Amino acid sequence: MWRSLASNMLTLLVVALFLGGGVILWGQSQYRAEGPLDTAICLKVDRGSNMTRVSRDLKTQGAISNDMIFRLGSDYSEKSGQLKAGSFLVQPGASMEQIVEDITRGGASTCGTEIVYRIGVTRTIAQVRELDPATNRFVERAAFNLMEDEKPAEYTNKRADRDTRYRIAMAEGVTSWQVVEAIKAMDVLEGDTGERPAEGMLAPDSYEIGPAMQRAALLAEMQERQQLRINAVWESREEGLPLANPEEMLILASIIEKETGVPEERGQVASVFVNRLNRGMRLQTDPTVIYGITKGEGVLGRGLRQSELRRITPWNTYVIEGLPPTPIANPGLASLEAAVAPDSTNYVFFVADGTGGHAFAETLDEHNRNVARWREIEAERSNSGN
Repeated sequence: MWRSLASNMLTLLVVALFLGGGVILWGQSQYRAEGPLDTAICLKVDRGSNMTRVSRDLKTQGAISNDMIFRLGSDYSEKSGQLKAGSFLVQPGASMEQIVEDITRGGASTCGTEIVYRIGVTRTIAQVRELDPATNRFVERAAFNLMEDEKPAEYTNKRADRDTRYRIAMAEGVTSWQVVEAIKAMDVLEGDTGERPAEGMLAPDSYEIGPAMQRAALLAEMQERQQLRINAVWESREEGLPLANPEEMLILASIIEKETGVPEERGQVASVFVNRLNRGMRLQTDPTVIYGITKGEGVLGRGLRQSELRRITPWNTYVIEGLPPTPIANPGLASLEAAVAPDSTNYVFFVADGTGGHAFAETLDEHNRNVARWREIEAERSNSGN
């Protein structure tokens, strides 16, 4: 009898262990399997939250099928204590394992709201935008002129939200003065800007920033990026260029940057200036004259006068020989590359063509015809009120 009872108990224990192992295997497969979510969502994890609250939120939003398996899986993988606060994009079909990985990995939020400060040539715009998980595209909620407009409620409310992300988008062709003034106006940053960086030495780029970041540290990062670009581009320069050093390359690149907004034209514009330098011709470029008037502090906002074209300043390339003494803006990488690898042309003239680009010419007669055509376009626009 005792032998039979012991045999039955052993059988039951084996069955229990088998069933338990089966349950574990089933739980593991559920944890790693494709999830039920049909449309992406933005999961917000508050500071001080825990896996229990997160799992309930995910279950409510239809992102997981079983909140207990989610919690057990995060415990088993020893990631429950690594939960990060933020807003995280959960993709359709994401497994519980993948979601746990995303919300414990750290780093920046992957969805939610971001504030972008766009430093442009004429103004700096602060843009509040939010990621739409369904389309994975940002939707603008507010935008205003950072230097002039009153801050809208959408901006101040999101500034108070700890999960808001911040970024600076610095355009090519802005001056160092414009960058410094914009950074001074960004209330997310702290501290003084320090001495204004030299013209041309700030890299147009996208910069991730955060609350309490020091303004001087940001400017130092911008300068470091630009210096790295300058070093790399100068090393890749073509032979025979009329450029004695990286400083002259930077000056030429800044002129190229200000002369055209058409990316495909940079090489042609560069060739015009290189050809002029090689032939001992004056550069005769309006942006340098404008810089001699404004010193990069603001926008001229009108056409140049004949008296200004004749006025002697260190930057007026209608009256000086060769390059001006300093850059006239902060050039982007493409303009730096164009300065050291211009197109191979015989062009020495160019003028606007009415399409946003330019008409290039090898001879003065050809150039005069292009200028006459441009004057006709200007007159037509003036008569039509455009």
